[in-house]
Amino acid sequence: MEKKYETRNTTSEGNMPKSIVMILFSIVEVLLGFRFVFKLMGANAGNVFVSGIYNVTQFFVGIFEGIFSKATTGGAEMEAVFEPATLIAIIVVALIAWGVMKLMAQTAHSTRSTQSEYRNTDARNDTSNQTTQNNPTTPNNVNPAEVQNDDPNRIN
Repeated sequence: MEKKYETRNTTSEGNMPKSIVMILFSIVEVLLGFRFVFKLMGANAGNVFVSGIYNVTQFFVGIFEGIFSKATTGGAEMEAVFEPATLIAIIVVALIAWGVMKLMAQTAHSTRSTQSEYRNTDARNDTSNQTTQNNPTTPNNVNPAEVQNDDPNRIN
């Protein structure tokens, strides 16, 4: 008889902390991206939204200012600025996010594996299915009664 097994890996901890960390890093990355584009296109710093983005992201960009000089082009109504510090901040924040996610993945390696045995629905194996049903454990010593599964094809 051909035995079919289903193995599921379930984590003991949820993915909620990973999701929260990823969302926070993503928000910072998006804000830094807005800052870079606004500076590059010469957005009006007097605008409430633009100045808000500049104020929030200054904490992340200020650390890297002065590494490279800014490139500025002046126009009649606007001044476009290429700000390398913002690009460096985007890269550094992305690397930090990657490292934090790797550390979180290593600590969440506590997974357990459950195994369920399924009967073959082929009509020629009806007699062999009966012998399998008399066996209380699967070949890997997992008691099918301990595994919760509502599948009608599962052997109890």
